Amino acid sequence: MRRNRLVTAMVAATPAIALAIVGLTPAAAPPLLQTFALSGGMRLVADTGTSAAELPQRSTERFSLVGVTWDDPRAMAAGTIEVRTRPVGGRSWTPWQALETDAPDESGGTAARGASDPLWVGPSNGVQARVIGTGALPAGMRVDLINPDAGPAPVEPEPAAFSASDLPARPVPKLMTRAAWGANEKIVKEAPTYTGPVGVFFVHHTATGNGYSCKSSTSVVRGIEAYQVKSKGWNDIGYNFLVDKCGTIFEGRRGGVTRNVLGAHTLGFNTNASAVAVIGDYRSAALSSAARLSVAQLAAYKLGAHGYAPAGRVLVTSGGSPKFKVGRQVTLNRISGHRDAGLTECPGNALYAQLPAIRRLAGAAPSGLHVAKVSRAWLWSGTYWTTGRLVPLWDLATSTRMINRFDVYVDGKLALSRANWTRLGELRLAPGEHTVAIRAVHLSGRTATVSIPVVADVTPPAFTGLPQVSLTGGTVGTTAPIRLSWTATDPAGLRGVQITGASRAALGGTVRSLTGTAPIGTASSWTVAATDHAGNRREATLGRTPEVSQETEATRTGSWRTSSDTGHLGGAAASATTGDASLTWSFSGSSAALVVGRTTTSGRVGVYVDGAFQGYVDTRSTAPMYRRVVWTRSWAEGGEHTVRVVPEATAGRPKVIIDGLIHLG
Repeated sequence: MRRNRLVTAMVAATPAIALAIVGLTPAAAPPLLQTFALSGGMRLVADTGTSAAELPQRSTERFSLVGVTWDDPRAMAAGTIEVRTRPVGGRSWTPWQALETDAPDESGGTAARGASDPLWVGPSNGVQARVIGTGALPAGMRVDLINPDAGPAPVEPEPAAFSASDLPARPVPKLMTRAAWGANEKIVKEAPTYTGPVGVFFVHHTATGNGYSCKSSTSVVRGIEAYQVKSKGWNDIGYNFLVDKCGTIFEGRRGGVTRNVLGAHTLGFNTNASAVAVIGDYRSAALSSAARLSVAQLAAYKLGAHGYAPAGRVLVTSGGSPKFKVGRQVTLNRISGHRDAGLTECPGNALYAQLPAIRRLAGAAPSGLHVAKVSRAWLWSGTYWTTGRLVPLWDLATSTRMINRFDVYVDGKLALSRANWTRLGELRLAPGEHTVAIRAVHLSGRTATVSIPVVADVTPPAFTGLPQVSLTGGTVGTTAPIRLSWTATDPAGLRGVQITGASRAALGGTVRSLTGTAPIGTASSWTVAATDHAGNRREATLGRTPEVSQETEATRTGSWRTSSDTGHLGGAAASATTGDASLTWSFSGSSAALVVGRTTTSGRVGVYVDGAFQGYVDTRSTAPMYRRVVWTRSWAEGGEHTVRVVPEATAGRPKVIIDGLIHLG
């Protein structure tokens, strides 16, 4: 089957961020043709009672048409060919359907194949097929799935397809090249020879003593080269790598660090092997943590490149040595000391005792991998919500030196890969629920994965109750007290509400109202903007004008007196003490509020709206108060209304002071 090309990646503007598009039509275009071989093996089919060759149930890329073909266009397919499929987005499978087969078609060219008639099944991503009968099957029988919609769609330009070439190169350990440490290439006698995959990694010490400074390590290496070539008569320095006590890595034998150079380090076992020599004498001297990490990095780099577990063991055949005669099969640790293969103390007791720790370090899975932050997304109720773009940032405890790369998957599909030093990557997701997983790949090949649930939501919040403005309790002056209220919902939850206009506020997503003021006689507007946790925003704007109808504008009955005081609206108010007195206002609006003066001896007043009694309002207070709203009424829509107030003639405190009526137009 062809390699899955569903996932695509794009390189972003900055070198630290790659952009991947997942789930959108251009980025997720499935292949035009998928093929799956039909097995010639037979089994009993329970629902037919006969035997059949079968392609078991399997998930596929998207297709809409299915058929069965075979090599010879002149051959006939014995038995009945049946298929069933799974629709995209569904879990159940369709009933079995038989494919029609006609006489062989010999009209094709040399590449022609025998075939059934195709069957249109609609968008599907799963298939099962069987051939029921006892006859021999034609050679090369296979199930062919066709996606007629394969190819770019007009949504946006099609990004480059993700492929193996998009993977970051396997990181070469940071080292001093032969040129950097001053290798004498003139004394090297022959061109390098290459061996097969490195299956065992030998650890040596140079036994050259520990009295060197790290600044002089290059000189030590040049000396080792000269000794092994000129004194020993070797072709080149024998080790593939060297490491000093400070952890600096040196390229050893010529031929290329990324290639499997045949060294001269472990007699009888140089083939399919690589080796490092730690500069110094480690019979009793402790190995530094920096040097230990470098040795582990090199071992993981060489062994992991071929899928070999650095902590494992391997059966090798001796090429002949004092310890193992030629042809002798020996089981070695993948990371072995020189003494494991030869009659030697190398790499010294102290270093040899560190090999188990080096194996664990080289063969460990990445540890402590976690998602540290997700930019352009908000965590709510255990899920990250985004409008489509997000930047996960991750980190881990394992040293960057031991990491090969990071792979980012969306819904199980590789979306992008990042170099071992990178800790973030930008994604763009199609609307819907997704699982974003970050996989750290160790040089050894072992992995660790952390995943987060993400919902890409492009739908803004809905106002189930449009913003409304109503009059509320408070003091009336040049402004009227108002309450702004709304109801908004969203599957992603409301992250916040922003109010602008006559009132300004930034509120939490659970807040549904805001009190404030609006200037009397002036048109005011308010904009309510609700934002969900994905970042989608919806706005609604409304406008209202508070108007004052003073007591002098009301229709009167009964006896009313004028109370003059600068504290009243317009400097005066109307007072009455008997139940036969009334004030009636007619107005057009969506909210009304009764404004009174309050004293310690004020009584109750009855309120009627559009002729219907609403109840009594007590206007008494513990201290004198002017221009106070004591009753309000609001309507969802503006309209014509009347409000009538009547003193109750409350026993002991019959007097009421009416300052006017406010309404919102």
